Amino acid sequence: MQRGAYGARMPKPVKHVTHSGAGSEHAPETLAELCGLGALMAPHWAAPPVPAAAAVPPSHIHHVSIPVRSARLLDAMSEYGD
Repeated sequence: MQRGAYGARMPKPVKHVTHSGAGSEHAPETLAELCGLGALMAPHWAAPPVPAAAAVPPSHIHHVSIPVRSARLLDAMSEYGD
């Protein structure tokens, strides 16, 4: 029996871990190839849903100070100031 990372026992040696489709003999050379391979693997690693963060009422926010220059900068940005 072989030993893997951290001395763990490996009942069967892992020889082929990469995608077995066409062109698997080489690493992806383009972003499109890499995205395609990523799309094939994505269903195997579905992330659990993340609960939405609850809004905090302003009365619970204490001891936060924002420099005047930063406040003016945010006020001038259309995403925040309008």
